[in-house]
Amino acid sequence: MKKALVAGALGVTGRTLINHLVSLGDWEVIGLSRRSPEFETPAKHIAVDLTNRSEVESKLAGINDVTHIFFAALYWGKDFFDEIAPNFAMLTNTVETVERSSSELRKVVLLEGAKFYGAHLGPYKTPAKETDPRHMPPNFYYDQEDYLVERSTGKSWSWSSLRPSSICGFAVGNPMNMATVLAVYAVLCKEMRLPFRFPGSPKTYLTIMEMTDAELLAKAAVWAGVTDQCDGQAFNITNGDFNRWTNLWPRLADYFKLDYAPPQRLPLTQFMSDKDQLWNRLVKKHGLLEYTFQQAVSWPFGEAIFNIEYDIMSDTTKSRCYGFLEWVDTEEMLYRLFDQFQKMRFIPPI
Repeated sequence: MKKALVAGALGVTGRTLINHLVSLGDWEVIGLSRRSPEFETPAKHIAVDLTNRSEVESKLAGINDVTHIFFAALYWGKDFFDEIAPNFAMLTNTVETVERSSSELRKVVLLEGAKFYGAHLGPYKTPAKETDPRHMPPNFYYDQEDYLVERSTGKSWSWSSLRPSSICGFAVGNPMNMATVLAVYAVLCKEMRLPFRFPGSPKTYLTIMEMTDAELLAKAAVWAGVTDQCDGQAFNITNGDFNRWTNLWPRLADYFKLDYAPPQRLPLTQFMSDKDQLWNRLVKKHGLLEYTFQQAVSWPFGEAIFNIEYDIMSDTTKSRCYGFLEWVDTEEMLYRLFDQFQKMRFIPPI
């Protein structure tokens, strides 16, 4: 049996990773997050504030023989500088506490993102490769990765980092999940008898974009964690295909049985600010899971993605060369997730 500690256990990545590890049958799994899980899982869970060193040491005091740390915890700050200290503290507190108590520690797998390449700053070199030079800091991913490089030197454990783009899955209150943004937006359009319009920039509608299935990312995390060849390496992990909203949007309209209409740019966060009562009525009408409108979806995140007016592309050649050959069709992934959302009563039946 291998023993995994999953930091950020209730996010879209951590939640899916825990379920995947449990399904494999040869992992003991412990999840770490501020909140307790709202879903049933055989994995053990510890509610802990990873930014608080003394609390981490206290809550993890009885845990030993951890073989793998999967670090998916994330602090979403008000600016680039605000993100540095909390994200760095969460990683160092976790690694150093586990390192002292678990002599069996073999690998730390760090979940990063396209932000590593400056995708959040404006147009950047695409397709992005793991060898591309860094942009001007701050970027908390740089601090975290540099820490792992230095800390693991001469130790019996190593690290790997994964860089997905626009992760899609399910998690409550997760700010970065386009699948829930698309699903809830479509449901609201349907309830209000409106056509399905792309609400972002007309230029964004034509750019190239990519996504990463949370289940694919979970498989990649385990692969990187148990494969010695991946020690000290970073890998782009995406579905492996590229899309444009202009091609995808009419097909999404068909899935939700909505009329398609041309794009119309909206300040989405502002226009969704008065839809709480509409969502609450849908929850009661269809007996949906009682998540608040704020828990269900992050409109600022959706608005940001819908207005990226440049290509988002990562090269995944390296991961294939190292042996990770999994891929996912993005359109089929979205349909699968929307089907899942209906079965679990997150959104009404279509």
